[in-house]
Amino acid sequence: MDSHAVHIWQGEVAATETDCPHYWRILDDSEKAQADSIKNEYLRKHYVEVRAILRILLGHTVHADPHTVRIHKTEHGKPYLVDYPELAFNLSHTDNRMIVAIAYNCLLGVDIEYLKLRANCAAVVNKCFADEEKAYWQQLPQSQQTQAFYHFWTRKEAFVKATGRGIAIGLKRCVLNPEKTTEFLRIPDGFGGIDDWMVGGIDWDESICGAFAINNQDTKRMLKNMYLSWDLLADVI
Repeated sequence: MDSHAVHIWQGEVAATETDCPHYWRILDDSEKAQADSIKNEYLRKHYVEVRAILRILLGHTVHADPHTVRIHKTEHGKPYLVDYPELAFNLSHTDNRMIVAIAYNCLLGVDIEYLKLRANCAAVVNKCFADEEKAYWQQLPQSQQTQAFYHFWTRKEAFVKATGRGIAIGLKRCVLNPEKTTEFLRIPDGFGGIDDWMVGGIDWDESICGAFAINNQDTKRMLKNMYLSWDLLADVI
């Protein structure tokens, strides 16, 4: 993998009975214990497949058996590879869609969400959007507000996931430029300057809104959209 590249893998999660045993053997003991604790059968299969595919992609990147890839978490809960600390990765999934971003020597986050009406959308905007973002959102026609909400939300989520601190750092403090949402106006202290970060959307179909955030100190960074294929997965399972 090119050290300047950001690979963004997109795919669907089937959660089928046929594949589950093959995926199961890829997981480590802690993931198997987590899977066993999930009572809903569909959600359990979904979890197993998502974790296995993540391992397959990480193993593919570092040329290792997916089962042997050691994934630990920081004190704030962000996963990292014990044996490849220079490799950054992040996972997001919603219903039957998943996305994994992988890159070297950076902070990296992704988020995907289904575009759906939320009864509490205005309340979430009041709580999580800065004044500039809220004013922009409120002046939009109602027909555009749902898409704009997720446009902001996924970018904010991608950023806080990249930092490894999650929403505890305050979504309201991660302020996008409403007129150019590839830029921040403000970010919390301790994560560099706003010019150190690149944020943007991830192309998918019209029902999905996705975003990435990366501290872009490498001016040669290239985003590469990758698609999960059965050929890639079948080589492992």
